[in-house]
Amino acid sequence: MELEKTLKALGDSNRLRILNLVMQGELCVCEIEEILGLSQTNVSRHLNRLSVAGALKSRKNAQWVFYRINDDFMSEHPLLVEYLALSFEKIDACRLDTDKLKNKKASGTLMQCWSDTDRKNGKQKERC
Repeated sequence: MELEKTLKALGDSNRLRILNLVMQGELCVCEIEEILGLSQTNVSRHLNRLSVAGALKSRKNAQWVFYRINDDFMSEHPLLVEYLALSFEKIDACRLDTDKLKNKKASGTLMQCWSDTDRKNGKQKERC
């Protein structure tokens, strides 16, 4: 049942926080890691669960993967999306995450991504 899969995917506080961030615009996995303070593995697992449920779409650019809200999800569940947006405004963690994202974007301090090779060789970071 699609509704059950969707609701189960939303049944985790970290996934809700991720969805809140991605509703602000497309983000790279490393940017989500930085804002939430979670490991890449943990973030990727949650992103996969949201993607399988149809809430997110992804695109790959070199070694980086970017996520955005799935337009089909928004058109199929407009009341749910509206409810989530209103609820995120009332959840302290989500408000703090959104503020952190906006402040980092405005100041240009949002994480620049490392490739594994660059990290090991001590090279400069690349923008994802």
